[in-house]
Amino acid sequence: MLYELHELRYQALSPFMQWTQACADVLSNPYNALGYTLLGRNLAASYELLLRLGKRYDKPEFGLTKTTIDGKRVAVTETVAFSKPFCRLLHFKRATTRKDPAVLVVAPLSGHHATLLRDTVRAMLPDFDVYVTDWLDAKTVPLSKGDFHLDNYVDYVKEFLTFIGPRSHVISVCQPTVPVLAAVSLMAAKKDPYMPLSMTMIGGPIDTRKSPTAVNAFATRHPHQWFEDKVIQRVPDKYSGKGRRVYPGFLQYLGFVAMNPDRHLNSHWDYYLDLVKGDGESAEAHRRFYNEYNAVIDLPADYYLETIKTVFQEHRLPRGKMKVHGELVQPAAIESTALLTIEGELDDISGSGQTRAAHELCCNIPENKHRHLTAKGAGHYGIFSGRRYREEVYPTIRDFIHDFS
Repeated sequence: MLYELHELRYQALSPFMQWTQACADVLSNPYNALGYTLLGRNLAASYELLLRLGKRYDKPEFGLTKTTIDGKRVAVTETVAFSKPFCRLLHFKRATTRKDPAVLVVAPLSGHHATLLRDTVRAMLPDFDVYVTDWLDAKTVPLSKGDFHLDNYVDYVKEFLTFIGPRSHVISVCQPTVPVLAAVSLMAAKKDPYMPLSMTMIGGPIDTRKSPTAVNAFATRHPHQWFEDKVIQRVPDKYSGKGRRVYPGFLQYLGFVAMNPDRHLNSHWDYYLDLVKGDGESAEAHRRFYNEYNAVIDLPADYYLETIKTVFQEHRLPRGKMKVHGELVQPAAIESTALLTIEGELDDISGSGQTRAAHELCCNIPENKHRHLTAKGAGHYGIFSGRRYREEVYPTIRDFIHDFS
């Protein structure tokens, strides 16, 4: 019922949004003299802000069409290399004959599109042959495609590594650190020839018992049945995934905003002032961020509920209790794959030590293949996006992968 009410809200607001858009367009028209007055700028800024607060945000594009290799501009083509019912494997193919290491970047399936990692990928393109998991919005996946569980997530990672081929590398950002470590552990136990040479884990919940954050506390404060009863919804009839049980993206979005309401309020107020002042550069930076941040996807219910229970409530991986299709996950089986963990000093989603815990679990990796970085002054998003990522985190990742290629 909650999902239907959410859709009804958008339908009810649609005429108002169209009127708001028309008003904003009129006031921003260069031939409208009112737009050059203080009153006109304030009105235009108000309409623009209302429009952005009430509109529905579509999936953004990566938009990565060029990179620079050896000082030369090189074209980049985004292609779908491999398709699964709940995910597409994207390949950013560069127009170069240079043979660089292949890297699988596993994007989080936690409410946002894979384009949240645009900065991550952009920085890597000059140095690596990059593949990215592009998770599909569960409300678009027909029921005929079956269910999606945490075990399926692990299967997808193994399939993608096999597809890319031997001697590849894998990077997991936030949520996928657990299924990626599980996948590599299972591959190691079977001496799989497609084992990655290295795995980089960025800000992920390997062991949420260490430095618990508000996100971790929320997951443990409520019993598992509460999540089943309160947040799982059925997809409405208007979508191709009608009838599928999901954790709706709009609920996840509200949770994101509730974590830092003052920061978002101040950001929107600054956006309004930038529009009034005519600071187009700052206003555009706000649009770019919130175009990404506000574009959310639904998560398959089974996967979401199993993640809550396995990762945040029962801590099965660090306790040696996690199983995939009945097979025990044993990170100690990993012996040849190098491990880099990265944490942000100010990360309020994955606390200090949660990602680093992977080193304790992977106890049979040689000491010279263990590395860790704590990015000083960086929050959660700063360890995979923005200036700190480009200047501090990415050079560490680049050198690590090259060292073990």
